[in-house]
Amino acid sequence: MDNRAAWEGEAENWVRWARTPGHDAYWYYRDEFFDHVVPAPRRTTLEVGCGEGRVTRDLAARGHRVVSVDGSPTLLRYALEADPAGRYVLADASTLPVGDGRVDLAVAYNSLMDFDDMPRAVVEVARVLEPGAVFCICVTHPMFDAGGFEGDTGDAPYVVRGRYFGTRRFEQTIVKNGRSMGFKGWSHSLERYFSALCSAGFVVDALREPLPAPGADDYERWSRIPMFLHVRAVKR
Repeated sequence: MDNRAAWEGEAENWVRWARTPGHDAYWYYRDEFFDHVVPAPRRTTLEVGCGEGRVTRDLAARGHRVVSVDGSPTLLRYALEADPAGRYVLADASTLPVGDGRVDLAVAYNSLMDFDDMPRAVVEVARVLEPGAVFCICVTHPMFDAGGFEGDTGDAPYVVRGRYFGTRRFEQTIVKNGRSMGFKGWSHSLERYFSALCSAGFVVDALREPLPAPGADDYERWSRIPMFLHVRAVKR
């Protein structure tokens, strides 16, 4: 099963998971991304891997004119129901239905690790961006993917398990507050992400390892180890 099919199979679970305010880490990290990584709205913002649309809706609330693509028909249906005025397109990230140089800002929020061919998706984003345009990225931090806390206490040690380098498959089902979600995708090292960006003609001009927002009690120990990586890259 490719990852597009995997997300289609989990679509109903993801909608319940993502649309419960405060349920997952998004609610405690999104402002850091929107306030310090994403530039002011320009002509057209492309979101690659929009899912059920919560990032698109947050971008639109901040004044962006967004075109959003995803590979799951069910998630796009939910996105359009929540945002009837939005522009949502069914497409694979490796073959974006956008002309060369037609976009001046692209966003991939927690989606690059879900694409079966991440480097090809980065090349496609570079193709549709005009020179000097910006690509804003959030991914789970490679250190998050490589290990885990040995226990539930706030001071539990963080242990790297297995191999950090290269690319490897992950599959994990998480149950939280009565909701279940199966996550499937790819773990990439920092070098793998940056090689993809550089090969596609990007120059990284910002890198952040954000802390959870104050009051995020469930994520307090992630103030010790980064959960996410935020990157802003400019097309040369």
